[in-house]
Amino acid sequence: MTIRLYDTSARQIRDFAPLTPGCVSIYLCGATVQAAPHIGHIRSGLNFDIMRRWFAHRGYDVTFIRNVTDIDDKIIAKSRDQGRPWWSIGYENERAFEDGYRALGCLPPTYEPRATGHVPEMIEMMRGLIERGHAYEADGSVYFDVRSFPGYLALSNQDIDDLRQPTEEGITGKRDPRDFAMWKATKPGEPDWETPWGRGRPGWHLECSAMAHKYLGPAFDIHGGGLDLIFPHHENEIAQAKAYGDEFARYWVHNAWVTMSGEKMSKSLGNSVLVSEMVKQWRPIVLRYYLGTPHYRSMIEYSEEALREAESAFARIEGFVQRVVEKAGGAVEPAAEVPPAFAEAMDDDLGVPQALAIVHTTVRQGNSALAADDKEAAVARLAEVRAMLGVLGLDPLDPHWAGENDRGEDLHGVVDTLVRMVLDQREAARGRKDWATADAIRDQLNQSGLTIEDGPQGPRWTLGPR
Repeated sequence: MTIRLYDTSARQIRDFAPLTPGCVSIYLCGATVQAAPHIGHIRSGLNFDIMRRWFAHRGYDVTFIRNVTDIDDKIIAKSRDQGRPWWSIGYENERAFEDGYRALGCLPPTYEPRATGHVPEMIEMMRGLIERGHAYEADGSVYFDVRSFPGYLALSNQDIDDLRQPTEEGITGKRDPRDFAMWKATKPGEPDWETPWGRGRPGWHLECSAMAHKYLGPAFDIHGGGLDLIFPHHENEIAQAKAYGDEFARYWVHNAWVTMSGEKMSKSLGNSVLVSEMVKQWRPIVLRYYLGTPHYRSMIEYSEEALREAESAFARIEGFVQRVVEKAGGAVEPAAEVPPAFAEAMDDDLGVPQALAIVHTTVRQGNSALAADDKEAAVARLAEVRAMLGVLGLDPLDPHWAGENDRGEDLHGVVDTLVRMVLDQREAARGRKDWATADAIRDQLNQSGLTIEDGPQGPRWTLGPR
């Protein structure tokens, strides 16, 4: 019953042993809010939402921190280009991220700190690093001396002598071009804060080190983020925190990207797919299935065909759930425990694809029970399915998803009445053995996007995949 995770720093799967028995502390690098999120951004939050849900199911008390980077070079550049305040751009896009997380069923974090709310903690960390000889002030900026920290680049497994870090525009006074800015001296027209070394604004890496220390203390269990953050962001976080005296994160977990034509989904490449637009085209629960069911360390190559396959796969699960609820005549509560094979898969580095195979196997068993008119077995299988889907955030009976497909209960009732009239005509044709007419009615309904299933209680219809 030990959960095992792939630790990037160890380059292997390790048994998870929490710092505090029964508790898990997780820090996830969240949104940098220079633009609205595409599905690649939301994948990270979704993968760690599943991690969090699994730890909670296993009985852990989870503290989950997901930060917001609300000040950085790109936000300032957009502010200048658009003639808008930097905070206006940041807040607008922060709301867009919140909407995206919520739409795809991510649980809210325990705390969601903004970088600009933690300048005092950043000043304190810089002061300590300067006192310890790991940082220095130059021309109003503060830099981290990377050669002062022997463990630098251990996470990304690079050699410091081979490192080529581009010089940032306007940065002066570095002792070594590889040193990175913790604090950037003020420039005309840019936001700034007062420090003992002059006015300026924080560097990206310092923000997360200070906020992780503030909310999780000098040591915590898991630090997460996308693969693209390993260097330089996470390397620099480690250097700052450990040089300051923190043990920092004990496990490093990184999720893979969503790609298009083999390239990482990125606004700079012009190949992003905004969440706000995707939820207009696809049911959010289907998007969650599509993004959340591949293994978190596997790349997802975006395509509409893959989304349609996800839609069809989820429709099979949802159809089973609906049929059993109808058969049972009411709600079926989730089982207290998931099947052992599902738990084994999830314990093994969050093996969602293998766990999902157990879901589909259980659905097939439940469908067989329905076909045999074995209500008790069908209900038992649904209870197991709901328990498993709950861990994955995909239970269609969860209140979060109630009415999420925007088709509307009122409209459903109207459509149901009309379809029933057509199905009555089909039943009448079958009664007089006019099979050609009965089949033509069924085919016409199928072409309209409806799936017709004949059962012991008569025909039933569902909305089929597109």
